[in-house]
Amino acid sequence: MAEGVALRKGMEMEPDTGRLKISLQRKGRLAESSLRVLISAGVELEPAEGRLFARSRSFPLDVLFLRDDDIPEYVQDGITDLGIVGLNVLKEKGARVAQLDLLGFGGCELSLAVPKHDSYRSIYDLEGKRIATSYPNVLQAFLKEKKIKAKVIEISGSVEITPSLDVADAICDLVSTGSTLRIHELEPVEVVLKSEAVLVANPNSMKEPWKRELIDRLRTRVQSHLQARKTKYVMMNAPAGSLEEIRQILPGMKSPTVVPLAQDGMIAVHTAVPEEFFWDVIEKLQGTGATDILVVPVEKMVLS
Repeated sequence: MAEGVALRKGMEMEPDTGRLKISLQRKGRLAESSLRVLISAGVELEPAEGRLFARSRSFPLDVLFLRDDDIPEYVQDGITDLGIVGLNVLKEKGARVAQLDLLGFGGCELSLAVPKHDSYRSIYDLEGKRIATSYPNVLQAFLKEKKIKAKVIEISGSVEITPSLDVADAICDLVSTGSTLRIHELEPVEVVLKSEAVLVANPNSMKEPWKRELIDRLRTRVQSHLQARKTKYVMMNAPAGSLEEIRQILPGMKSPTVVPLAQDGMIAVHTAVPEEFFWDVIEKLQGTGATDILVVPVEKMVLS
């Protein structure tokens, strides 16, 4: 924490140099993927191993590496213009920031869980019970919405062990695979919040013209990477007479690319297919007589 305070004071004294600042998780489940997002957006960083600060050589952006709990406050207070943080942390801190883009990684659920031997029927069975959590603010808001009165016990770590120690009757904690819950003979019963990494911004930075321009440029690059991850590029050979049927099957793109082949009556069709529709589309295309279907990943996808 002392390092973070020192870094914060140093950043407050730095003059504005026409560069954006972004805060990323220094260690943890979002750290590596956050860096990959920037790299995919063409942001090359100087080596930063063991450092709290790195400078980009290819984009006017400086990176601060922080504890994830500190990121919302740094962005809210304008120490950094942008931040990548888990939605769970953002909601818990209640920071006044602009939420820009969900980033598609770091997915997990903040869930209520109870011991397996409990005769749990509905969330209203938690009325009057003790619930241990590291996310008291999010949990309190959820319970208030459901009109449930329970005692929320704030725990900084090892929440899963509290029922076996008779400290709590239930827990509210992050669940990704559920393996930790199984080890402690707990089962999830209610999702409080679905979380993933999110790009956030300081509201004042969004109002300053030169910063807004840079933020928009960076977001366009990031979004092209996110869109590409959800898309496959498909090439196929097909009878020319099937073109209209094929066009009806293909989702998304305004029009596929069509190239005549050397063989009479045959064409090559190239298009992009969203991942969520991929197998349904491929099976339907085969029914039109499409053959030699080739599928390749998309590295970047810029939509206008």
